[in-house]
Amino acid sequence: MTTPEATEERDSAVPTADPAAPPGPPPAPSPDPAAPDDGPGEGPAGAREDKEPAGSSIAFTLTLVVLVGLALFGRKIFAGLFTDDGVRTWATMFVGVTVQAMPFLVLGVLLSAALTAFVPASFFAKALPKHPALAVPVASMSGVVLPGCECASVPVSAALMNRGVTPAAAIAFLLSAPAINPVVLASTAVAFPGQPKVVVARAVTSLAVSMMLGWLWLLTGKGSSWLKMPKNRHAEGTGKLEVFRSSMLHDFLHAGGFLVVGAAAAATLNVVVPRQWLDHVASNLLVSVVVLGLLAVLLAICSEADAFVAASLTQFSLTARLAFMVVGPIVDVKLIALQTGTFGPKFAARFAPATFVVAILSSLLVGWWLL
Repeated sequence: MTTPEATEERDSAVPTADPAAPPGPPPAPSPDPAAPDDGPGEGPAGAREDKEPAGSSIAFTLTLVVLVGLALFGRKIFAGLFTDDGVRTWATMFVGVTVQAMPFLVLGVLLSAALTAFVPASFFAKALPKHPALAVPVASMSGVVLPGCECASVPVSAALMNRGVTPAAAIAFLLSAPAINPVVLASTAVAFPGQPKVVVARAVTSLAVSMMLGWLWLLTGKGSSWLKMPKNRHAEGTGKLEVFRSSMLHDFLHAGGFLVVGAAAAATLNVVVPRQWLDHVASNLLVSVVVLGLLAVLLAICSEADAFVAASLTQFSLTARLAFMVVGPIVDVKLIALQTGTFGPKFAARFAPATFVVAILSSLLVGWWLL
């Protein structure tokens, strides 16, 4: 015979629904503790993924509105500041650089998004040699056939590290992919017609810099606490088409904005800065190389488009413009920010200055040799 006390104990031991309890999920943890943060569109990570394209679209739309307004009314607005010849020169150079570079930018973004979405990171781990010192040059040379802009190379290299690729090889790929892929080399050939030596010099210098930085990490950074192991930018379980769409939108909006800024800066530099000052800086090889290297860091132009900006800086030598094209894809303000967020501030604080110095010295050496 069951007593009321026994019945009460049995009922309390069975997890039945309580009609008086507030609606919502049970307090018990889910089988996968990471599920709330990793699901697409759920939790903080998903919320960030959903909000970013909308904010970027608004910024991109506003940028287009401003540019169209300047194109229509710029002459009247700036008539008191610049001569008509100056405005025409600025507009011609700005439009020329932007229109020439945009097809290569779009092609590079599409190929980069396809690489991120459809090529698994495990492919690289299997293809690279097991010995770290040998994996570095192979990873560097793989950038010749695997396109990707610098914005995409950071998450791709992070995925490589997460899949077991040695950090030195992932770093070498991070530097080479946006600098020597087919789209970049083709855009350089179009920007410098009849000068194949510029294309060769860019490929050789960028390849050498990526390998040297990879080997430098093996010597100085292996086993250190400088590198924070990165997390995947896309949520686990996200479909390949969604990864392709979001990567393409993200990279195009960011790279397109920097292209517009770079084209405007190059046009302004040629119109506003006195030609005597530019000639004075350009006459000193070392100073001109460092100045254009710093300009590449500040402008942060996408690698598919920077050759057209470099070609417009006709006051400077080919060696100085080579430095501009070598430095930009591997160290600039947006890359420093991306590397800080992905790999940690300790890594960025050491990696960015070392990359800049190696790129400047390599540009001087290759420029003296080939140009």
